[in-house]
Amino acid sequence: MKRRVFSLTLAATLIASAGLAQAQTKWDLPAGYPATNFHTQNLERFAADVDKASAGKLKITVHANASLFKAPEIKRAVQGGQAPVGEILLANFSNEWPIYAADGLPFLADSYDEALGLYKAQRPLMEKKLAEQGMVLLYSVAWPPQGIYSKKPINSGADLKGIKWRAYSPTTARIAELVGAQPVTVQAAEFSQALATGVVESTMTSGATGVDNKLYEHLKFYYDVQAWLPKNAVIANKKAFDALDKPTQDAVLKAAADAEARGWAESRKVNTSTLETLKANGMTVTPPSPQLKADLKKVGDTILKEWLEKTGAEGKALMDGFARK
Repeated sequence: MKRRVFSLTLAATLIASAGLAQAQTKWDLPAGYPATNFHTQNLERFAADVDKASAGKLKITVHANASLFKAPEIKRAVQGGQAPVGEILLANFSNEWPIYAADGLPFLADSYDEALGLYKAQRPLMEKKLAEQGMVLLYSVAWPPQGIYSKKPINSGADLKGIKWRAYSPTTARIAELVGAQPVTVQAAEFSQALATGVVESTMTSGATGVDNKLYEHLKFYYDVQAWLPKNAVIANKKAFDALDKPTQDAVLKAAADAEARGWAESRKVNTSTLETLKANGMTVTPPSPQLKADLKKVGDTILKEWLEKTGAEGKALMDGFARK
């Protein structure tokens, strides 16, 4: 009798344990930026919110600094199901679909309010495209405005000719071509080493990236040209998302909406604080000269024209939607 009771108890325990194991889902979330970056910290908060709202049914582990997949590999990993969720820089995938690069068009949306208006026009198109590719857009957050870092003073577009320019997207590579710089593709996780070894000597990126990579140790000038505000997007594999029960899906979407609002607000704060940090570490932070601004505006006009030719009716619809925001 005792043996039978023990057996029944053991069986019940195993069934309960199996049920618990089935109830809990674990997602790995690859990210391309350091753990100290505000995007990564927002991801950690997002993961914690999902854990709490789902009562532990969905556990998300953030893998920062491209430790799980390199930044350009993350979208394919999510699309192929190697990772159920991940964070990408949209501009990295403009060769795949030009609409991804809308927020990287120089001087099109050069403030937070403009960038948010562009995102509102862009989001429905991205949701549709990602759904076709088997993915779900959870949320998107802008980086601070992009400026030019350099070892030497830059007073006009001509001063960029021949300079070794770190490119992290097709658009930044195209800018280099148009001003006569030498584009070198270097991802964020490899940036500091590239500077230390002289592989690059200039780039266009945000104050946040400048602080993350201590660019003030290698570069002396930052020109706050506010060229554009590129966005990161957090995407999920649709099959993985659909496999969640409805309450857990709702928890993910609510946490994503909160992360998006929080991330945009934090980006504004980071823009101010990181520029102050650059100054405090000896970097000259200054607005562009009128000549440099005019030269870069011509570059922006050229890139926008090329983009519209490439995107056709889809690009025109996006620009029309943006104009109405």
